[in-house]
Amino acid sequence: MDHTLETLHSNGDHDGVDVMSWVSVCPRGLWKVQQKRTGQGSPQTVCNTGDDAACSSSYRPRLGSLCQVRVRLKGDLNEAESLVSEKGNEKLSVQPDQSVTEVAEDVATAFPRCQDTVLQVPLGDWTTLRLGEGQCDITEACVEGMRAGEKCEIQISPVGIGPDVPLPHSAEENLPLCATVELKAFTPGKESWEMCPGEKWEWVKLHKERGGGRFRSGDVWGAADSYSRALKLLITLYGHIKEVKNKGQEQDVEEQRDINTANKTQHLPSATEFKTTKAELHSNLSLCQLKLNQPEQAKASAAKATQLEPGGAKAWYRLGQACQMVNELEEAKQAFRKLLEIQPESAAALKALKNIASREKETNTQLGLRLSKMFS
Repeated sequence: MDHTLETLHSNGDHDGVDVMSWVSVCPRGLWKVQQKRTGQGSPQTVCNTGDDAACSSSYRPRLGSLCQVRVRLKGDLNEAESLVSEKGNEKLSVQPDQSVTEVAEDVATAFPRCQDTVLQVPLGDWTTLRLGEGQCDITEACVEGMRAGEKCEIQISPVGIGPDVPLPHSAEENLPLCATVELKAFTPGKESWEMCPGEKWEWVKLHKERGGGRFRSGDVWGAADSYSRALKLLITLYGHIKEVKNKGQEQDVEEQRDINTANKTQHLPSATEFKTTKAELHSNLSLCQLKLNQPEQAKASAAKATQLEPGGAKAWYRLGQACQMVNELEEAKQAFRKLLEIQPESAAALKALKNIASREKETNTQLGLRLSKMFS
C-alpha cells in the first residue's frame, strides 16, 4: 500500500520542513501520522565493510538496515522512563561473514503484530527493526528519513477505519495518540535500485510468506501491505526476466536455481515462476481488499491475476465477488462461468450464479411494478 505523503513548510526550520504527514497501515486500519523532528542526528551508521567513507555517505537507513529505535508515549517521557533499558547503550555489530538475513535473525527484535495496539513496537525500550519488513509501518516510515541520534514527535489519528474495526480502547491510546521515536544507530542497507535481481527476489518471497501469515492471523491490513510490498519489488524484476527469456537462457536460470550455493542472493525466478508469483500476489491482494470492503480495488487486482494466469480458479471467483459488490452482475456471471469451465463441480460458483439469478429476478419484478404504476 502506498503512503500518501504531505510536507508542510515552516520558516523556522533550516531545511524548510517542519511537519510531514502521511497515512500508515496498522492492523486496525489506516492511520494518519504527523511527524515533527525535535533533534538533529549525526551522520553515522554501524558499518561492516571497513570502508568509513562508504558508510558515512549513507546518513539514513535504507532497505534492509537494522535500526535500533525507541518509541515512547509522550506522557511517559520522564527521567525514569529514559533508563528503562540499559541495552540502549549497546552498539549494533555485524560480522563480515554474516548475510543481511542472518543478521536479522540474530539481532532483530522478535514481537508479533497484534490487533490491540497501533504502535506495534514495545514501548519505552530499545528495539531493533529491519527496515522494509513492515513490522511496524509507522515506526519504519519515521526512521526512513532520520539520522542516527535523531528524535521526532508523532501524532496519530485514525482514518478510513471500517465498521468492523474497533477503535483504541486501552488507557494508553487516547486519541490523538502522541509519541516520540528515537533512532540510536543503524546498519547499512540498500535502495531497491541498488539491489541485484536475486536480492529483490528474496525480499519478494519474504513479503509473500509474511502476507500469508498475517492473513491467517486476522491481520488483513498487514497482509495487504505485505502483498503490495512484494508486488512493488517484483515489478522491478520484469526487465531482467524478459532479457533472460529473450536470450534463450531460461533453462540456465532453472538450473542455477537448483544449485545449492552459499550465496542465496543469486537465485533468480524463471519467467514462468515470475508470472505465477505475480498472479498469486494480485489474487491474494484481491482477497484482502474484499475483506476490507474495497470492491473496486479488489476487482482490479483480481482482473490482473486472471490475465496473468487464466487458469487460476481463485482469482476468477474473487473477480466475480468484486463485480457482485459493485453491482456489475453481467461481469460477475462471466467470471463465475469461467470458474465453472476450470472447475465444473465448483459449488461456490454454482451458488453465486444462483444468487445472481435471484437478484436479477427481484430487480426485474420491482422494475415491472414501477412501470405498471406509471401506466396504470
